[in-house]
Amino acid sequence: MMYFSRLQTWLILGVCALGVLLSLPNLLPKPASWVPWRAINLGLDLKGGSYLLLEVDMNAVIKERLDSMADSARQSFRRAGIPRFLVTAQQAQNRITVRVEDPTKIAQAMGLLRELSTAQPGQRPDLEFEQAPDGLITVTLSPIGLRERATAAVGQSIEIVRRRIDETGVVDPVITRQGEARIVVQLPGVEDPNRIKQLLGKTARMTFRLTDENANISQAVPPPGVDFLTLEGRGGGRIAVRRRIEVDGANLIDARAGQDTRNSQWVVNFTFDSVGTRRFAEISRANVGRPFAIVLDDKVISAPVINEPIVGGRGQISGNFTAASANELAILLRAGALPAPLTVIEERTVGPELGADAIRAGALAIGVGFILVLAYMAVFYGLFGWFANVAMIANLVLMIAILSLMEATLTLPGMAGILLTLGLSVDANILINERIREEVIAGRSPLNAMQHGYSRAFSTILDSNATGFLSHVMLFTFGAGPVRGFAITITVGILTSMFTATVVARLMMVRWYARNRPQALPV
Repeated sequence: MMYFSRLQTWLILGVCALGVLLSLPNLLPKPASWVPWRAINLGLDLKGGSYLLLEVDMNAVIKERLDSMADSARQSFRRAGIPRFLVTAQQAQNRITVRVEDPTKIAQAMGLLRELSTAQPGQRPDLEFEQAPDGLITVTLSPIGLRERATAAVGQSIEIVRRRIDETGVVDPVITRQGEARIVVQLPGVEDPNRIKQLLGKTARMTFRLTDENANISQAVPPPGVDFLTLEGRGGGRIAVRRRIEVDGANLIDARAGQDTRNSQWVVNFTFDSVGTRRFAEISRANVGRPFAIVLDDKVISAPVINEPIVGGRGQISGNFTAASANELAILLRAGALPAPLTVIEERTVGPELGADAIRAGALAIGVGFILVLAYMAVFYGLFGWFANVAMIANLVLMIAILSLMEATLTLPGMAGILLTLGLSVDANILINERIREEVIAGRSPLNAMQHGYSRAFSTILDSNATGFLSHVMLFTFGAGPVRGFAITITVGILTSMFTATVVARLMMVRWYARNRPQALPV
């Protein structure tokens, strides 16, 4: 307990030196782009920026699920040869109704409808079925199914939002879930979030469909299986597009803005995965000479004519693009489509001046607290108190080093966590020094007093830090936003304080004793 080999000494000093080295990026500018330079990022409340509160349109999620169920039911009935049926989606009641004219086919229809459930074996059903005496079958989304659908939609939306924002180059955004259907987006350093709002406001679901050249677009109502969609760039003109999706944009694996070599116009070049490549080749081979509509969020952005089969899995979207709009579309396609539209229900902008004031106030609090702790330990424990102070400084350096290595985001709660950690970091030294003092009063020799002081205080230190560590891990796991920042700061501080209090301070005490061989301890 009170002996350190030369190797152990150098390892401890090496850890402390490494901590100093990893902390330097927070004080010095980055020398070159190729140098690995990890530093702590400032949060929205310190750096300034934008705050957006988004809400997922759950009505759209439910409508898509009901429409999908209705379409799947129709296709299943046709394949099964069930004649004369009517399938209707009723969004207000979260259900679809099915009427089969042939009474002998009702049982078969019920069996096919049960296949619409997405619940896995052993899970609670996501659909509820009811059959009326007149043969009307009702399929309703259960509360469990609605909650699961909402959870999946918000989780997928968070991932898509993160991808889109990362593509814009915003450093260290904070994207968290709030409640059942809301997403909080914090963008440090972004004072004008209009471009981000435009990116997040688009569902960006791309589909590739064939046009219907026989449909009369002057009619008010399109024929069955056809949609009249707006064709962008033609003064709001309409084009008849078949509802059947030939190739889904979900099969895209890459999209990049570029310029057409023939006319220098901005275009978006895209690449399909293996499934999309095969499907695109089949469709283009069977429809040479026909227009092929590229539909984005129910608007046709381009309808080029298929001049020859496209078998390489690569294509090009042309239109009235500028460099900015082509790049924006490429970002949307790379990030993927949102499962439902997002609505901005709250927006705030934090100016950098407010962030600077918060930094000054936080730095002042940390500085004053640091000096008070130093003074307390020096007055009450003398030389051993100074050993604890050096260990506390080492703890602060190591904590900053680990947070820098993690590229953590520092917020006001995080700064409060640092200040609290400074006070907690000397708790272990107080326990050790008090235990040593008791051993000295009991008549033990200096070396035995130090030996027993550390050995008997260690279990108490370990237990108290373990409980604090577990509680803050839970706070990080179930918390959100600034609460997680506070929890991660305290968690890292507990780990580093255990090392500095029981190892670094003990090393200094052992070296002091080996050099001076005192007859009494300065406690």
